[in-house]
Amino acid sequence: MRPMGIIRAVFAALLLTLAAGQAMADPTGTFRVEGTNPGTGDEYKGTVTVTRTGNTYHVIWDIGGTTYTGTGLGASFTDGSLLVGEAQSDDTVISVGYSAGNSSGTALYVEQEDGSWTGAWSYSGGDDIGYEYWYPN
Repeated sequence: MRPMGIIRAVFAALLLTLAAGQAMADPTGTFRVEGTNPGTGDEYKGTVTVTRTGNTYHVIWDIGGTTYTGTGLGASFTDGSLLVGEAQSDDTVISVGYSAGNSSGTALYVEQEDGSWTGAWSYSGGDDIGYEYWYPN
């Protein structure tokens, strides 16, 4: 699938998930990660741990021995609107800014009906997108 097709598929899944209200919600926990890097499409695997810390999420990835740390904001679909705000157990969307050394970027993840999360991400200043999938352990 071409990158724009994947982006459309991610956001179509978001809309279907939100409209159906069938997601399991709560992005906290430890997940197995599989993804592709922007531009190169190189694949990677690792783990990500998401915890709620006050009104935000603390996100830590371990990818090939490198630790990436992020802060996330949550959102959920309520009464026909996507509500963004304090981290809540019913969040079905999480947006994360992350960094590791001199590298930083942003990502957006959407919960799927099976409890996995599908996301798109990019490095700060980047002009291409990578994709990432979180699977519950």
